[in-house]
Amino acid sequence: MTASDTPPTPPPPRSNPDSVVDCALYEHGKRRPGLLPLHQAMTACHATPDSFVWIGLHEPTEDQLQSVARAFGLHPLAVEDALTAHQRPKLERYDDTLFLVMRTALYVEHEHLTATSEIVDTGEIMVFMGKGFIVVVRHGPSRQLTGVRRTLESRPELLAHGPAAVLHAIADTVVDQYLEVVTAVETDVDEAEGCTFAPQQAHDIRRVYQLKRELLQLRRAVAPLAGPMRELAGGRLPGVDKDIATYLRDVSDHLTQAAERITTLTEVTDTALSLALAQTGVQQNSDMRRISAIGALIAVPIGIVGIYGMNFDHMPELHWTFGYPLVILGIIVICTVIYRAFRRNGWL
Repeated sequence: MTASDTPPTPPPPRSNPDSVVDCALYEHGKRRPGLLPLHQAMTACHATPDSFVWIGLHEPTEDQLQSVARAFGLHPLAVEDALTAHQRPKLERYDDTLFLVMRTALYVEHEHLTATSEIVDTGEIMVFMGKGFIVVVRHGPSRQLTGVRRTLESRPELLAHGPAAVLHAIADTVVDQYLEVVTAVETDVDEAEGCTFAPQQAHDIRRVYQLKRELLQLRRAVAPLAGPMRELAGGRLPGVDKDIATYLRDVSDHLTQAAERITTLTEVTDTALSLALAQTGVQQNSDMRRISAIGALIAVPIGIVGIYGMNFDHMPELHWTFGYPLVILGIIVICTVIYRAFRRNGWL
């Protein structure tokens, strides 16, 4: 079965109503009033010319998604990916149906950057797009797409392009969120870099490493999407006309900017991490020099006292009146000379 076939009316799925974010039919770019039940919307688009249905689902049940799959002839592999989530950003084509996976990113507000700070939180958006329908499945944290729907509904001339207009709006929103997250993370990177270069400040390598891990997580969400966006912007896929392809090229350009900024921030973090490790090594060497110098100072009186602590009868200094004060003076002089030498060489 393909998306162009008119399937029999599926039975209403057993579902969690909270999973259905919105479900509406659009005719000539304008929404049919009201919120349609899921099973009605899936058949209405086939009965109404020049229309499409836009279904938004958040972490749907298997019954819900399977019901949608039967109505629109979605490929079982794509349905399985949409159910299990944790997918890499990708674009797949099954006949005239496109399946796009995007990773969303949100910045987690925090007062101070620590070794356990969660900076970036990611989720997923899966989009099924075909003739007369677009199904959006969300997993994990992401901003509501209600604003996207409201904005598009205020521009019926754009919605008249069909499901591709919705795909563009969702991709544009996701990429704009990337740029917002990158801008916020830049502040954390600047803070970590400033602390690394600041003199007389303890260097917490774990904090810099945690920042690097969060940047890598953001990069895994952004970088793999570049290929699918370029393919969509090429205008050679079914359902994507030249006008929407032009908008998608702008989204692809913004995605490239986000990826380049993330690469730059990763390089800065790598440099800060290397510097922090080097400074830690230098600090350890300095501490070892100090310990060695103190050990040398302690060894002088211990050695002299050890010699005179031996129980020999024939030691000429034992019965000398000035023996004790001279030994003490000798210890002080030798320790002073050694101390000045270590001090001059920067060991103390």
